[in-house]
Amino acid sequence: MKHFLLVLLTVFSFSQSFSQIQPVKWTTEVEKISDKEYNLVFKADIEDHWHLYSQVLPEGGALPTEFLFDSIAQTTDYRRVGKVLESESITEFDKVFQMDLTFFDNEATFTQKIELLNPEVTTITSEIYYQACDDARCIFESEIVNFSLDGSEVTAPVANVDERSKELSEKLQLNVTGWDNYEKEEYKEKSNLGIFILGFLGGLIALLTPCVFPMIPLTVSFFTKSASNSQKGLANAMMYGVFILVIYVLLSLPFHFLDSLNPEILNTISTNVWLNIIFFVILAFFAFSFFGYYEITLPASWGNKMDSASNVGGIIGIFFMALTLAIVSFSCTGPILGSLLAGSLTSDGGAMQLTLGMSGFGLALALPFTLFAMFPKWLNALPKSGGWLNTTKVVLGFLELAMAFKFLSNADLVKHWGLLKREVFIGIWIVLGIGLLLYLLGKIKFPHDSPIKKLSFGRISFAVLVGAFVIYLIPGLSNTEHANLKLLSGFPPPMFYSVYEQDSDCPLGLDCYKDLEEGVAVAKAENKPIMLDFTGWACVNCRKMEEQVWSKDNIYQVLSEEYIIISLYVDDRKELEENEQFQFLKQNGSVKNIKTIGDKWATLQTLNFQNNSQPYYVLLNHDMELLNHPIGNTPNADTYYNWLVKGVENYKK
Repeated sequence: MKHFLLVLLTVFSFSQSFSQIQPVKWTTEVEKISDKEYNLVFKADIEDHWHLYSQVLPEGGALPTEFLFDSIAQTTDYRRVGKVLESESITEFDKVFQMDLTFFDNEATFTQKIELLNPEVTTITSEIYYQACDDARCIFESEIVNFSLDGSEVTAPVANVDERSKELSEKLQLNVTGWDNYEKEEYKEKSNLGIFILGFLGGLIALLTPCVFPMIPLTVSFFTKSASNSQKGLANAMMYGVFILVIYVLLSLPFHFLDSLNPEILNTISTNVWLNIIFFVILAFFAFSFFGYYEITLPASWGNKMDSASNVGGIIGIFFMALTLAIVSFSCTGPILGSLLAGSLTSDGGAMQLTLGMSGFGLALALPFTLFAMFPKWLNALPKSGGWLNTTKVVLGFLELAMAFKFLSNADLVKHWGLLKREVFIGIWIVLGIGLLLYLLGKIKFPHDSPIKKLSFGRISFAVLVGAFVIYLIPGLSNTEHANLKLLSGFPPPMFYSVYEQDSDCPLGLDCYKDLEEGVAVAKAENKPIMLDFTGWACVNCRKMEEQVWSKDNIYQVLSEEYIIISLYVDDRKELEENEQFQFLKQNGSVKNIKTIGDKWATLQTLNFQNNSQPYYVLLNHDMELLNHPIGNTPNADTYYNWLVKGVENYKK
């Protein structure tokens, strides 16, 4: 079986109600080619927003879809002609698994050609193994389907499992009690306020650049002195600020058009490996522009035309004045807007997040022109333009370069080049941090820097913050418990993408058990409650929970000291020992063959908890009584910690 890498997702995931789901429904058809040849057609009806994966996938991604046929029947009753063919698929960058994967949306058709060896055969049975995922969860399922070669109605065979299968099936029934004691918690989706605030902060930073800051007193003075009265001047200045906001919002509208054509197109574009490389090149190019080695400007003719149009007067003239500001300040605002664009498109919000970010950016740029027009005496309090403006640009250049390597890291992770392992990435950030520190202390100079006679308090203070940040990064180079830089979660490559070999097969080096009976026995011996961790090797959100939530000090302590963790991998395709394989009789009368470790644990989860999505966590005592309501993906660490602590309290009662 394939070995599946543990892949981290740095996107937000939201909780859902936890019940058994069936996003893929299978039907069958038979196409007769001749008296001996037939096409067996598997048809999958896939729910919206879910992906069913192809039969051929790269290592480290989702589980491929598999079609299994009885090996004995293939030697006596029929033979397969060629491989299972599949309908037209989609190959795109999958934001869940962070790599290019082939999958199907809405529907899929698979066709297997067979040749009959025994003309008396009228029914052929096949078993389908598949994984399906949406943006927040995955399910791993198997299903037995039947084909009628003579057109008669296929009747499911009468279930008749042997005594050994019945006995092993009964062991899967945990008889969990305590369901009425707890209510499920609903988790609210996070708002997009964060991206608006980031855009606003970006606009404030843009105000402190040489392209924008000197324009504030000049523009405000123009409006207040050129108008026939102060009220009209104030109204013109306010209109100018409104138009600045409108212009930046308008820049995001084309992305809404793309989003309406295909809701996933923005994510498809932004998560493409080559686009990540392009972002890296662009941001690096912007960074060296901020360092002062060259200027990035839009064509001068654009500014001249807008400046001429601004002489028209009235509202139209004010609009073109605002547009002129946007054009002539591009050399400073462009890099910040580029970072905002890249950050918005590589998140889950798409065009709406981009609009919110642009709105925040435009509002931050527009506010000073309005406020200073309302209170012109404030202009006297503004610091004079000088070398500090160029210092701001250079600092932004270092930040742009650091962000550029984040996008190169994304591409490296997808292609598994091994160029930017976690420690290498952190090392580059440390080098950039030291460079910024030396610059702030006056040890490094760039082309447009003014001579530094004395270090200012602000410069020294910022240098101290940068130095502290560099010190914080240093443990990230080690292979110790301090290497998980939680404040930077999502920026460096994941912990497993390391230059060091990872020995433990349990998350974060915690003690865990992969067998239910063994784990329960240890829990009884140590008098500790049990946490069932239904997980998967190809479950990205499972890794996210382990690396970003379990790694919190308080949660890690509770898990390591208070609980016996039993991790059950529902997608483990390792075959059980022959004497452990059995047939499980479903409630609908059909039979499921339990051949692999994953078959066993997936069936146990569905049977006892009516749930088949991962991650899924259950707290139990030794009598299989619930200690708290089961939960799934819970990115809020405080919520997860309180859930764990409540389970311990209930166990001690």
